[in-house]
Amino acid sequence: MTDPHLALASDIAIWASLAVLALALIFFSAHLAVTGAAREHPGDLKSREKARVGAAAAEEDGAATGARETGHPEPVSPATAAAQPPTLSHPADVTRRWGVMGVQLTWLATFGVVGGTVLRGLSVQRWPLGNMYEFAIVAASFALVVFSTWTLKRDRLWLGPFVVLPVMVILVAGKIWYTEASQLMPALDNTMWLSIHVTLATLSVALFTIGAAVGVAFLVRDSAERRPRVTGWRAGLPEAEKLETMTYGIHIFAFPLWTFTLITGAIWAEVAWGRYWGWDPKEIWTFIIWVFYAAYLHSRATSGWTKRRATYVALVGMLCVILNYTVVNLLITGLHSYSGVA
Repeated sequence: MTDPHLALASDIAIWASLAVLALALIFFSAHLAVTGAAREHPGDLKSREKARVGAAAAEEDGAATGARETGHPEPVSPATAAAQPPTLSHPADVTRRWGVMGVQLTWLATFGVVGGTVLRGLSVQRWPLGNMYEFAIVAASFALVVFSTWTLKRDRLWLGPFVVLPVMVILVAGKIWYTEASQLMPALDNTMWLSIHVTLATLSVALFTIGAAVGVAFLVRDSAERRPRVTGWRAGLPEAEKLETMTYGIHIFAFPLWTFTLITGAIWAEVAWGRYWGWDPKEIWTFIIWVFYAAYLHSRATSGWTKRRATYVALVGMLCVILNYTVVNLLITGLHSYSGVA
């Protein structure tokens, strides 16, 4: 049994979240551009901030002088004091306002996507992982939760455009391949293995997406650092070495999850079809993805490979994930064909 009202509420929540993410992308992009300009021309920002603080101080001195002359200083109410702009301790604080608004909007979108995913599950009274659309919204939920939580502990405002944009692409792709809320196909109707295997797959894909986002940021910054001067929005990114270390760290965490995805898939195949491995197209591509990410981790630890070349291997792994989700699901017939749009 499906509940059409909950399914409709889920769809509305996802669409509304897409609109909020579009606004967040604008604010994150503005933050990156302003931060890059500030780092490229730090003197200009310091001069403007110094002038602003000086003007505010002069205004306060004038008010104080007038109060002393009259002998009746005018009290300042709490509301007036709160309305006065605070003095920024560092010029870089000026550039954060756009990124902070982007984070706030991303949190709002995160609640919307997660809420829409939960409503989708409630509408069909099962784990919402039965088709490509549900896979997309769950993967987007994981990516947003990971990124939003990451921003609570560390300054990751610069990462916003690199994460929000692919998440939006995932959600739009899910909407293109939208499937009405319905019950599972018989072979997929195994609550335990569905919740274990496909949840691991979606979480892995979410982490691979963030890893690819940081990897792209690393390549962009590394290319900029090879020039005499880092200019434009690229100057708003952290140093290339730091970005590469983050890329490696994310994949170190994501790779074991994909390994468990491969293992649990084989176990589920034995339960559903009576064999652990049958050279099904989905099984083959799951293994191909595993090989590329294993190759990335190996090349990253090999002295003969540069970190830049190793990062390209990781991005090829992400390309294989995309092909597995799109071409294999839609165009290649196999035992996993029921996981497509229908």
